[in-house]
Amino acid sequence: MHPCSSLAGLRRRVPRLRASLVVFALMVVGGCGGAADLVSEDAEPSATESTGSATEPTSSPTESGPAATEDSTEPPTDEPPEGTDGLPEGFGAGPEGVGLDRFYNQAVVWTECDGAECADIWVPLDYGDPDGQAITVKAKRDLADDQSNRLGSIFINPGGPGGSGIAFLDYVAFDTSITDIYDVVGFDPRGVATSTPVDCVSDEELDAYVAAEPSPDTQQEVRQLQADWAAVTAGCVDRSGPLLAHVSTVEVARDLDIMRALVGDEQLTYFGASYGTFIGATYAALFPDNVGRLVLDGAINPLAEPRESAINQAAGFDQALTAYLEFCIDAGDCPLGDDVDSARDRLIQLFADLDRNPLPTSGGRELTEGLAFYGVITPLYSRDNWVYETQALRQAVDGQGDTLLVLADAYTQREADGSYPDNSLEVQPAVNCLDRPEDESMQEIRRRANEFLEQSPVFGMAAQWWPYACSNWPVQAAEPLPDYTASGAAPILVVGTTRDPATPYEGAVKLAETLESGVLLSRDGDGHTAYGAGNDCIDDAINTYLVDGTPPDDGTQC
Repeated sequence: MHPCSSLAGLRRRVPRLRASLVVFALMVVGGCGGAADLVSEDAEPSATESTGSATEPTSSPTESGPAATEDSTEPPTDEPPEGTDGLPEGFGAGPEGVGLDRFYNQAVVWTECDGAECADIWVPLDYGDPDGQAITVKAKRDLADDQSNRLGSIFINPGGPGGSGIAFLDYVAFDTSITDIYDVVGFDPRGVATSTPVDCVSDEELDAYVAAEPSPDTQQEVRQLQADWAAVTAGCVDRSGPLLAHVSTVEVARDLDIMRALVGDEQLTYFGASYGTFIGATYAALFPDNVGRLVLDGAINPLAEPRESAINQAAGFDQALTAYLEFCIDAGDCPLGDDVDSARDRLIQLFADLDRNPLPTSGGRELTEGLAFYGVITPLYSRDNWVYETQALRQAVDGQGDTLLVLADAYTQREADGSYPDNSLEVQPAVNCLDRPEDESMQEIRRRANEFLEQSPVFGMAAQWWPYACSNWPVQAAEPLPDYTASGAAPILVVGTTRDPATPYEGAVKLAETLESGVLLSRDGDGHTAYGAGNDCIDDAINTYLVDGTPPDDGTQC
């Protein structure tokens, strides 16, 4: 079977459901995001004061910026287009009025796009200066099938950071009991895809960084790593302008409250997966009185220290790898060996061999260690995809890198022509390094390497370098983390999977404990996130909560 045909479905599904990984040298590195940015209470509109326009606004954003247009999936150009006053495209004066009220009360036009409705919504670049520059957030919605019983809107986010909620709208598989009564609204968070975008490097530069060395083990490789990352951060500053300092998760959550008001909902209904749970938890922390029904699936602990998050995530992938290896060995003729320990050692050796001698592929590109790292972790997101892992590893052991390369490209969403149709790999460090700044020196990173290796023998070799990225980020978030107790919020459903590789189960447990109204729902299983993974107990509990507002008992296990 040709690897491209057998992996076609995987290519569509994996990238937008991937973990919230920081990208260092634009390769997978750890960290699940955080939050920073609070506006003073007296500047915050209340749920009743900020309801804004009804579901059918009548005019577009001001002429100084983009109006609502049909959804576009065109990849960004190599040179950032200029908008207002020489700033990157997507900046503008914003709607008329004063302060935050001008955003909550803006008129929005929803226009037909691909069988749905799309709109561009103005939000402040800097919530500390709401009378200053504005940017746009793109939203797309499928209207409720039963308008006579419509409850409102449910906003969705697939994770990342950098995942497109507009793309998520095309494949999220909600039960009809939900789509009958909710308008389903996907949005690209600030900095992402069709919203005012972060931009750092050209596609050619991105290609080189993705393929680069993930685990430098010589002084020359370390120096190259430092030089590569310096070039990336400089590109982010030059190409993204002032937006780079204003893509924190707290700012995304504040944008979400503006959108909630503009669709006429007094309270937010929301479904977030992976990093999308961070957005939902941050929203609850900032706007507890506006919380309606929030589902946080594949939850992240917002209070975890950056190093702790990175170690836990690396360990999560190692745990998932062990489960896969057991499956592979039980199936017979596993290409890595006949027992888990020897198979793990063989994989470590494969990475080391690729560092010295990349594998050829039929398309002419080489499979480097960096690309193989992506290729190996991609099928770990879902047990359904483990067959592709075996196929890829058998081929690699035989000296050919085609299937691992296909898997790597599925993760990064690289097209066959070398282009990247979205900017998610560039958004990830931009968001995570604002949310979870670090200050570890190179000496400290080296000294503490064993903390990664002890928890993650296979992936720790690369993971030990993850803290370097945000220790060298050129901008800082404007304000501190919120209080994640979200006191006074309605029940919030927090969902965790026991062997989730990307967002380890302990994160869901901790988030449910931290949220004053958190309700923990657990899936005993493999793979990333729980809803739609074939567990009827999980799906029924989530559907009932979203439709009736009744959460399952805290601690329910499925």
